[in-house]
Amino acid sequence: MVLSRPVIHVVDDDPAIRDSLAFLLEQEGMRVILYQDGQDFLARLINSGSDPAQPACILTDLLMPEIDGLQFQAHLESRGIDLPLIMMTAHGQVPSAVRAMKAGAIDFLEKPFQDTQLLEAISRALITCMQRRRQEEIASAAASRLSILTQREQEVFDLLVAGHSNKEIGRVLGISPRTVDVHRAHVFHKLEVDTLPDLVRLSMDSGRSGVQ
Repeated sequence: MVLSRPVIHVVDDDPAIRDSLAFLLEQEGMRVILYQDGQDFLARLINSGSDPAQPACILTDLLMPEIDGLQFQAHLESRGIDLPLIMMTAHGQVPSAVRAMKAGAIDFLEKPFQDTQLLEAISRALITCMQRRRQEEIASAAASRLSILTQREQEVFDLLVAGHSNKEIGRVLGISPRTVDVHRAHVFHKLEVDTLPDLVRLSMDSGRSGVQ
């Protein structure tokens, strides 16, 4: 359930298009921030930051001066800006839009498009945004739990979730199976879990892959 007014970042060098999109989206109850190009967006977002509780997405034109939509997309990725991106394209630019989707854009709209097409694309983008942020929260919470383990306990944890037996873990780490048992008990106690599947889920939530 979206509790905060969504923010739509509109990046387009054509002021008439920016204003038209702003009018439509504001009528739908969205907050719209306009940018004349990708560089304008990058500078202003870095200076202002963003509210993690606020669903947001980027609506950008593909063909722009200075940096085009694909270059803008690459800048976003390099700076760790993970907002869902919708690419607007003119007729004949579809191959480039497909490249954008392969690079991570979640949708593209070929001009001229209907208002309903735009609103549906934005709805999908906002849902994606909230799903990503929820996953980030889960990963952060899991990583915080794992941080209380000692280095040796983390090594045992990784080997456990990779499917190794106590005997194998002892051989890999150069310790006795009895010592592995002690570390394993500490891992389960500190993480407040009861079963190995619980450990595996925690590992997946944190983004750790374990040792193969």
